[in-house]
This record gives sequence, C-alpha cells and structure tokens, in this order.
Amino acid sequence: MRMPLLCWCAWFLGAVPLAAQRAPFTVGTVTARPGARASGYLDVAAGADTGTRIPITVIHGAAPGPVLALIAGTHGSEVAPILALHRVRRDLDPAALRGTVLLVHIANVPSFARRTIYYSPIDGKNLNRVYPGKADGTVSERIAHTLTTEVIARADYLVDMHAGDGNEDLVPYNYWNRLGLDARADSIGREMALAWGNRGIVIDTARPRDPAASVYTQNTAHLRGKPAITTEGGSLGLPVPEMIQRNYDGAFRLLRHFRMLDGTPERTVHAVWYAHTEVLRSPATGVWLPQVRPGEYVTAGTLVGTVTDYFGDPVAEIRAPFTGVILYVVVTPAMNDGEPVGMVAVPQDDWRD
Repeated sequence: MRMPLLCWCAWFLGAVPLAAQRAPFTVGTVTARPGARASGYLDVAAGADTGTRIPITVIHGAAPGPVLALIAGTHGSEVAPILALHRVRRDLDPAALRGTVLLVHIANVPSFARRTIYYSPIDGKNLNRVYPGKADGTVSERIAHTLTTEVIARADYLVDMHAGDGNEDLVPYNYWNRLGLDARADSIGREMALAWGNRGIVIDTARPRDPAASVYTQNTAHLRGKPAITTEGGSLGLPVPEMIQRNYDGAFRLLRHFRMLDGTPERTVHAVWYAHTEVLRSPATGVWLPQVRPGEYVTAGTLVGTVTDYFGDPVAEIRAPFTGVILYVVVTPAMNDGEPVGMVAVPQDDWRD
C-alpha cells in the first residue's frame, strides 16, 4: 500500500535527527551547523580611517528556538564580560541548546588593544554613542553599522554587557528601556532585566526614539522590536573572578529564562528599581578627587568629589543633587570638562509609574 505524501513526510522528518532538519546559521563569513559552534571575524573594512575585525562565535543549537545576542567589549577596558563570554563559548553545549547564541567577544577591538576608556584610539568616538552607525563613517561608526546589520538584525533578543571602565567603580545593575513605543519590547525587556540577576535596575524612559539615531547598542535593538537590556558588572578594567562569574551566570540565567536550555528559570527577588537617576559631570578639566564610594547612600548636598587644577587648587565641587545611592563613581584622577564623575539614583523597592 502506498503511503500518502503527508504521512510519508511526517515519517521522514521523524526519522531524521532534529539537527539535520535545521539549516546552518551564518553571520558574516561565520557559519555554524546545527548542534555546533563556529568562531571567526566580522571584517570592518578600512574607509576614512583604518579598519578592524570583530571576533564572534555562533553557537547553533540542535533544536529550533530564538536567537540571543550577547555583546561584550563595547568599551575595550570593560573586561569582565569579555572574559565571561570566553567561558560561555567553552561551556555552552550546542547539542543541548534550543535556538542560537551569537557571542560578540570584543565589539571594540581598537579600544581593547590600546587599553583606552570610553573612546576609540582611532577616531576618538564612543562606540556606544554612534548607533546605528554609518557604512561610510569613521571606524566606530562602521563598527556600529556592522553590528547593527550583521548581529542586531539577526537577533531576537540582545544583551549589551558592560562593566566599570578602566576609571570607574560601580555596583552591579541593569538598564531597562521603558519607552512606551512597543509594549512587547518594553515588557520582555523588563523580564530580561529581572532574569539576569543584578538586583539594581535603572528604568530608562529617556533614550532616543528615532531608529535612525538610536545612539546606544541596546536602544538600537529595542527600537527594532528586539527586547534588550544593558548590564553592568565589573569595575576598573580588572578581571575580578566574582564579576566574571556574575556575567557568566547572567548569560545562563537568561538562556534558561527563554527556555533555550533546560533548567529552572530564576528571577531576581526584591529588585531595587531606579526611576530617577542623574549622571553627574565635571564642569572643568583637571584632577578628580572622589569622596564617595559605589553603593553609598548620600543626602542632597553631599560632597561627591572635588576637581582641582593641575597645581592642586580646587576649582569645582560636585554635590549630590538629591538623596539617593551612588551607582558608579570615577575613582582615577584624570578628568576632562563635561565627562561623567558618577551617577546618583533614587531607589524604590517596587516599580510603578
């Protein structure tokens, strides 16, 4: 008796291993077969200035599922997430994975290689201020364009993994966009922030709303309907084992949250929400002398730090504008006019409008 076509197809698909039913996954020139991982580079060609390469890994699960992008090294001296992704690459088993994970190991190789903070040593720009980038722009803009078109465009969800730069000390926390433009992206982003594991969550309602001028990595994904968060875990450009572990754990918590891996999903208990924050900036160039530490509660008017001239004479005092907690503070002496010295935030135990 001849088997009907639909029955034959169902029998055939059931007889073929699941991985064999899935197509390979390609990002740039890096292709991973189902149930396998592949590493390589996204090339950023030379243009107005020199080019660079972005090291990436594609981990393509044997079973179907969403695509999660994890980006480290947007600022080259924020090393804890970079080292955490090395371990994620080593430990994440493609055979056990449902879906695909894109690891951007170091988004900003020029900054990493030259050990710079904030700015590229090539064009002097902050990669996390030039999204979605330009194909014909300077190197930071071309990196942003490459990540927008090759990584963000392929992802369903995204995490931009940060730490305190080489000059910053901080308490771990996350940024969650609540822009009111896309209820799904806002809602899922909130759950991602809770799943990651950092207790503090900054509620950001002021990010740009124009996809053509999205500015930030996370915001670029969010404005394209791809829920995203920014995480902060680590400080002073140091490979502190606890902070590497925190970033590693966050990645696996999120994989379980999205059911991309087996295991019980976890959620931050008693999150602390920060709906009112302010980045404090230096009004002068000189020498910065901080007087507070990350996690310290301050009252309005508390001296956060002093800027002196190069002779040591005070030129400016920076004080807390309101009562709150210091989330991060610059702790190294070099300071330039207009640069951040820290951030103060008002905590609340429960999120509400």
